[in-house]
Amino acid sequence: MTSIDDKETSGGGLSRQEASGWRELLRPGHLTATTTLCLGVALFAFNGFFVSTSLPTAVVEFGGAALLSWAFTLYLVFAILGGTLAANLKSRFGARNVLVAAAFAFVAGTLIATFASNMQTVLVGRLFQGLGEGIIAAVCYALIPELFPTRLVPKVFGAEAIVWAAAAFAGPLIAGALTEYWSWRAAFFVNVPAAAIFIALALAIVPPIEKSASNTTRIPIRRVVAVGAGILLISISNTVENELAMATLLLSATVILYTTVQIDRRSDHALLPSDAFATNSALGTGLWVVLLMPLAQACGSVYLVYALQHLWDLGPTAAGFANAVMAMSWSLTAVFVASLRARELRDALTWTGPLLLSIGLALLTLSVGGGYFWVVFPSQFAIGAGFGLCWGTLSQLLMEVSPLDERDKTSALLPTLQSAGYAIGAAFFGLVANACGFGENATDAAISDAMLAVFAVGCAIAVLSFYFGIRTLRLITQTVRANEEIARQPA
Repeated sequence: MTSIDDKETSGGGLSRQEASGWRELLRPGHLTATTTLCLGVALFAFNGFFVSTSLPTAVVEFGGAALLSWAFTLYLVFAILGGTLAANLKSRFGARNVLVAAAFAFVAGTLIATFASNMQTVLVGRLFQGLGEGIIAAVCYALIPELFPTRLVPKVFGAEAIVWAAAAFAGPLIAGALTEYWSWRAAFFVNVPAAAIFIALALAIVPPIEKSASNTTRIPIRRVVAVGAGILLISISNTVENELAMATLLLSATVILYTTVQIDRRSDHALLPSDAFATNSALGTGLWVVLLMPLAQACGSVYLVYALQHLWDLGPTAAGFANAVMAMSWSLTAVFVASLRARELRDALTWTGPLLLSIGLALLTLSVGGGYFWVVFPSQFAIGAGFGLCWGTLSQLLMEVSPLDERDKTSALLPTLQSAGYAIGAAFFGLVANACGFGENATDAAISDAMLAVFAVGCAIAVLSFYFGIRTLRLITQTVRANEEIARQPA
């Protein structure tokens, strides 16, 4: 077991160094790397808000409203595919080459969508955007332990949280202004100069490929296709109104993904770390937390705004503000955690993340069940704080407990698993809502019952993530103690 930065560990154990100041990220030795990774996150974050704001206007121009959901479905499926491939591509071709190629794929998709003459062409553009952004996000995560010492990793995650907060607030405003006063195409095209800067920075900061035996890693195409098929079935299930068809698609997707994971574990060219989702290892249980937390939170991201508009008659702006509370809470809490100097304290706070998520979703359930509108805001604050308290620290811990030869796979898997959690959650809660009478012509009572069920089930999943969070910290503590014992033994 090795840490992210061998210079900051003793005997191969996990580092327990104190945190550095924020200014170190802006010093010449780290400024370019910080800017590159934050810009990679910004491409992912801002583009999502740009597209969700401007794409409905494109539908008005072209028609094809039925294809609107596919613009997001194809993007998500190919983003997850790209993230799944990222570690193998990085090993085979080098991070610099992969980042530049992915950025060009993203630019190609952006230009295709910008100059599209129909919705079908926009869908092709979204496909390339998703593939490029999925690879960029995953490789940027994998580069964090390579470009920064352990003491700065919390600050990097804090900086990325700030980028997400900026995107949550500024993204819709910028895209709305461009769409309203110029064209929806401008909201797409604005990504091109940002991607060009990212390419220049990647060429400047990311080291070229090093020739080694690992560069001959074979890309497991059939398993990648199977993952894509599973995620696609999950996404399609969210567009089906028949509950039996939805359940069948979700069950089929579960079987495909489970079988793929089992085959991958026995493969010499695995996509996933060897301990992925194992319940007897810190890495395996930690990855369950990474999957289950966004899966549970998807109930709010999909249905909260709708519930606020239909149960309490809020307008779109006021309802959207509730989601912004969650994003701001996440970012502010992440910055606070990254500023803590004691590594032990940051690690000790990790278990509180899933706990606060459970409390937040329990409060959402209470707000719907009892009709308490004011409870929505503390619930959203608790949910955001839950992610902010644990997400960066948990990501760092999982990178550290991974074997050195699997660290790229673990790092690249983290953002990919987050996206998969949201995709699975959106489909699963769609099934729950529809089974409880949710629909276009549902009465307020039926909507209330459906939302109550959705948030209650989300709370139960969050509690499960809390269990895995506690277990992960216990297993990590055992690993640290074992490594310390080894370090104390005479050579």
